[in-house]
Amino acid sequence: MSDLPGGVLAPGDDIQPSHLTPLHLTQGRTPMNIKIFGAFAAIAALAACTPTPPAATATSTGTTTAPTGIVPGSQEDLVANVGDRVFYDYNQSGLKADGKGTLDRQASWLGKFATVSVQVAGNADERGTEEYNIALGQRRANAARDYLVAKGVASTRITTISYGKDRPVALGSNEAAWAQNRNAITSVK
Repeated sequence: MSDLPGGVLAPGDDIQPSHLTPLHLTQGRTPMNIKIFGAFAAIAALAACTPTPPAATATSTGTTTAPTGIVPGSQEDLVANVGDRVFYDYNQSGLKADGKGTLDRQASWLGKFATVSVQVAGNADERGTEEYNIALGQRRANAARDYLVAKGVASTRITTISYGKDRPVALGSNEAAWAQNRNAITSVK
């Protein structure tokens, strides 16, 4: 044992089991203990900040609905409850019946959330030139916008853009991928 105050070991001291005390067992490990303690404290602080889910609510019919966590009028609400995209046939910008159904639901949804503005992005599959697909995507976005406006949505709430073939939602060079990429996608701005 060294002659350091408090019986602290010095480098080179011979450690015998009979000389060990709790102070000796923690010697040199304090920074690691502080790091571990700090990590646990950070985890506990984050856990305390996690919001609790809202309780189930009763509806006017007496049934209860579970909370979904989706904010009404948000992009997530649009996607989950209405549908955010319409699909087109090859080399076409005319709306199909299922696309009109989706746009009818979007118009109704936009009627409920009068402060929400949207952007309609027209897209094309990978076939064709860049210039042609940009123009085709714009025609698709315009067709969706025009339908929404005809259903009563103010044109000032809708912008359009074409990405042509630059933003595919499905990868692949086959009909299944191409069909998914021929679309107009509505996004909350």
